[in-house]
Amino acid sequence: MRSAPTILHLDMDAFYASVEQASKPSLRGKAVIVGGLGPRGVVATASYEARRFGVHSAMPMAQARRLCPNGAYLIPRFRLYQTVSEIVMGLLRELSPLVEPLSLDEAFVDLEAGGVAFDSAAARAAGERLRADIRAATGLSGSVGLAGSKMLAKVASEEAKPAGLLLIEPGTERELLAPMSVRTLPGVGPVTGQHLRRAGITTVGELAEAGEDELVRMLGRSHGVGLHRMALGLDDRPVVAERDTKSVSVEDTFDVDLHDRVRIRYEVQRLADRCVGRLRDSGHSGRTIVLKVRRYDFSTLTRSETLRGPTDDVAVVREAAARLLESVDTTGGVRLLGVGVSGLADYTQEDLFAFALAAEGEEAGSDPAGPDAAGPDPAGADGTVEGGSDGPAGVVGVLGAVGASGAGLDPVGGVGGAQVSAGADGSAAAVEVHGADGAPGEGVGVGRRWGAGSDVRHAVYGAGWVQGSGVGRVTVRFERPGSGPGRVRTFRVDDPELTPSDPLPLVGDGPAAAAG
Repeated sequence: MRSAPTILHLDMDAFYASVEQASKPSLRGKAVIVGGLGPRGVVATASYEARRFGVHSAMPMAQARRLCPNGAYLIPRFRLYQTVSEIVMGLLRELSPLVEPLSLDEAFVDLEAGGVAFDSAAARAAGERLRADIRAATGLSGSVGLAGSKMLAKVASEEAKPAGLLLIEPGTERELLAPMSVRTLPGVGPVTGQHLRRAGITTVGELAEAGEDELVRMLGRSHGVGLHRMALGLDDRPVVAERDTKSVSVEDTFDVDLHDRVRIRYEVQRLADRCVGRLRDSGHSGRTIVLKVRRYDFSTLTRSETLRGPTDDVAVVREAAARLLESVDTTGGVRLLGVGVSGLADYTQEDLFAFALAAEGEEAGSDPAGPDAAGPDPAGADGTVEGGSDGPAGVVGVLGAVGASGAGLDPVGGVGGAQVSAGADGSAAAVEVHGADGAPGEGVGVGRRWGAGSDVRHAVYGAGWVQGSGVGRVTVRFERPGSGPGRVRTFRVDDPELTPSDPLPLVGDGPAAAAG
């Protein structure tokens, strides 16, 4: 614990939803829900207007639609959120070299390490200045908590929401915490909260009064001692600029259970490709390959295989994931698949046998990876799926992304295949429907499905975003950040003048904003 409130915690307010409201003027002040739009989609973020209806993060999208039927339901645009996050994190690093990001929209800052603040007055001034700088740079609001420890700073920012600042003076911690619910403390989830409630402990004050010995008896030594210290406001954890990555993984939840074994194998290969992409982006390699399978009855199985040395070779990870899949019974159907890599290192130990095979292939004048290196055709005889494999939502950003990973794509009602045009934000913006031979499907015609909320540009009307689509039509609202609500126009889904587009900057007139 510090003697001055010089640890700052920033939490952006309803981040994803606020970015959408800032970029879409017609949605300001309205209920906005961002997440997977498919039958098994989950709410990633809800605006404060939507929260009044009881909508919250991690809620099934179907339940959110029942609670807030008139809300705006949008697919996530993760590339844009990442861009805005980088701006915010840059402002934090101007305050101090010790910035500990927790997610895209949340971070701790050690103000003392940056020489910005050593007392309450300077800390408050730094917090207010930060909020103003964030507003000027992004047009968004953030809540700031200031305290002598990380735990208290996080509690303070939560109490300051939305768009506020709360400073907890050292020495007032116990008085502030006492009436709060035990769920306020980190590490107290639904199970622990229920256990404490059965013992008559519902507030932090009651938790502190119970004493360390009683909590150890109830919860075990490690958890009991830690909770008692937090109830007293004690937390000595430092702000850590670099946090070690323990694993890298990706997973997809599918709108419809997968039963076809070939399709399941393809999805595992696709996930392996995405996982290795993230692994390389983080500058790591790994030894242990993990496969996660959630079956039709919600039972979840995990299988793992440890390699002889770390790797970031996509072929090696693909093969290991495929071997793990062979040990899993998928007869009843699969609703979720995931591939991960753990046991991370910052070097690779190449497989000498793979090198030997590659050399033999080169000597023979053939591709060492073989004709199947790219994996099976995702649509088989039904067409081709292109693009989207890098993005957070992948191909299915349109048809039902779940959180950051998206959901599965079932080829348009089983009719023909789907060709995806990936938007610049990394999520799929449009899906073209083709027949089994690659030509327009009989009775379907050439068309594209547009994800609600995705960025588009029209050759005549300029930049806009998709409000919705169906029965061969797509409705677009043409507006830009900083403007008033724009006009709405409807086009054929296959209108050649309508194309996926980059998102416009939230503030200022960047190149994208100047065009059109």
